[in-house]
Amino acid sequence: MCHSSRHRRRHDAARSHHRPPADPGVRAADADREHTSGELRRHAADGRLSYEELDERLGRAAAAVTLGDLAALTSDLPRLGAAEERRASASAELREHVRSYLLVMALLVGIWAATGAEYFWPVWPMLGWGFAVASHAAAARAASRPRGGRARVV
Repeated sequence: MCHSSRHRRRHDAARSHHRPPADPGVRAADADREHTSGELRRHAADGRLSYEELDERLGRAAAAVTLGDLAALTSDLPRLGAAEERRASASAELREHVRSYLLVMALLVGIWAATGAEYFWPVWPMLGWGFAVASHAAAARAASRPRGGRARVV
């Protein structure tokens, strides 16, 4: 299940791993570089960084040796709030769900085509799983809306 408590605990543990330690001289891991790169991309998507500056900072993030090097790349940017991180995580989970759905459906259609291509039986798993993907997308869309009011329909 996409929203099981075990799945959430694993993501929370991974997210807490990226909190900078007191010593900026600690050597950075690949996961630390990826986390910083993701933050930089979100700031660029929000318009805080130009594409040229994003490209330059991503290069520096890939070459960073210590956590202090990584912290310097985001020191002039506001810290992403927990809500923004949850939205980004929910968006990534939805992309993963859609990608797995499409890959499995392509496999099923391939099996159908290889076995004679008569009755199109893959339609049933497509519909069943498709409803789950659509529900996940609707929940992710609702979570990304700002709270405090309803969206106005014009």
